[in-house]
Amino acid sequence: MDPHHSAPRPLGSYKYYDFVMASFVTVLLCSNLIGAAKAAEVTLPIVGTVAFGAGVLFFPVSYIFGDVLTEVYGYGRDRRVIWAGFGALLFAAVMSTVVLALKPAADPFNAEYQTHLQAVFGNTPRIVLGSIIAFWCGSFVNSYVMAKMKVQMEGRRLWMRTIGSTICGELVDSGLFYVIAFYGIWSNQQLLSVVVAQYVLKTGWEVVMTPVTYKVVNFLKRRENEDYYDRRTDFNPFRLKV
Repeated sequence: MDPHHSAPRPLGSYKYYDFVMASFVTVLLCSNLIGAAKAAEVTLPIVGTVAFGAGVLFFPVSYIFGDVLTEVYGYGRDRRVIWAGFGALLFAAVMSTVVLALKPAADPFNAEYQTHLQAVFGNTPRIVLGSIIAFWCGSFVNSYVMAKMKVQMEGRRLWMRTIGSTICGELVDSGLFYVIAFYGIWSNQQLLSVVVAQYVLKTGWEVVMTPVTYKVVNFLKRRENEDYYDRRTDFNPFRLKV
């Protein structure tokens, strides 16, 4: 395998690209739909009890997938995956809105079930909008920084590139989401406190998962015979062609 390979290959020539894409979209949807609004608590030594959003445990995994995709397949192929995730989030938002708007059947079960659906999927338009916009912007920043750092570092120091790109992407993601969703609702002090806490937790996940990222990247590079360098890439986020 040429370590400086940068010639495009057809998507169909990859064995695992589709599986990585499906895994990315699955993690993204689940982390946004299951427990995203739940505030959980954990008691830590010295620090004491800390409250955090339950979704923060799993959403950063999507950034790890983004790092893997960009590192192995390149920015252009990760761009297609980001758009797939964006479309999935948009469809989930539309579907939940339509389902909740439908009048439930006139029986006790459906009346109670409608209440449960409303509690789980009844996010405000600001939260939905913030989630979608923050994901799109943060993911592209993450992929762009990852691709540029790989070329500049000539493929060395993967740990520095994954953590560095996540620091940039999660900063954009966390900042945009909470400002769009809660500015004017929460006090500025509370808003800043939550943004900082979530940002630290999300980027911390990247550091913890670095050994796993290394194993996945090395496995895919060997099996796919690919190690893409974005030397002549068009980084326009609205372009779907690789």
